[in-house]
Amino acid sequence: MAHVRKQIRDNIITTLSGLATTGANVYRTRVYPIEEGKLPALLVYADSEINQTMTITPPRTQMRVLTVRVEAFVKGVSNYDNTLDTISEEVEEALCADVTRNNLAKDTRITGFEAEFSGEGDQPVATGTITIEVDYATLENAVDVAV
Repeated sequence: MAHVRKQIRDNIITTLSGLATTGANVYRTRVYPIEEGKLPALLVYADSEINQTMTITPPRTQMRVLTVRVEAFVKGVSNYDNTLDTISEEVEEALCADVTRNNLAKDTRITGFEAEFSGEGDQPVATGTITIEVDYATLENAVDVAV
């Protein structure tokens, strides 16, 4: 099995695949640029994680807070801010339909949104970044199983 972090990320990608505005254009990385024909699109990646040990007897239980970013990319000459808002609505509602991420997590929260606009190129590109925090727990010697 994979680390619970990867299982949660995979769950989020599956949850966001097939939304009305972005469709199947959901990708796991932010390393490579997205081709114009694949816009609008979502990029999903784990940004950081904080661990807190909850018990003192080994194997110790660790509560973890995983920060996941969902970046929405839109290209167009008008209404790109409205499209970002529509995508954000679809993402937030889809994620909140199962805050346990199929029993992998204790909770999922949307904690922020930031928008950026670039006028470079033939059409403006708008990016909206949705920040998500996912609380989950593992044993320190079995990080592939949620507890």
